[in-house]
Amino acid sequence: MRILRKVGPKGQIVIPKIVRDYIGIKPGDTIIMEIEGKKIIISSGVDPKEFVESFCSVVKKKLTKKIDLERLIESEIEERVSLY
Repeated sequence: MRILRKVGPKGQIVIPKIVRDYIGIKPGDTIIMEIEGKKIIISSGVDPKEFVESFCSVVKKKLTKKIDLERLIESEIEERVSLY
């Protein structure tokens, strides 16, 4: 779907209500903007860094052991590749 919008004098655009409703964006929500070449991708959701910080603070303690994120990703890739 493509929607034509004009950019305001301060660089602002309005996300149409039908799109906000479909994606689940509400007033005050945080959005994520990604740049891919000459495209802007707008997603609803929390910034990944904020998510990790809030997730890790759920128990109100610091993690007791260090997580090897690279190894975790590698094992996930190996597991998914083995499915094919």
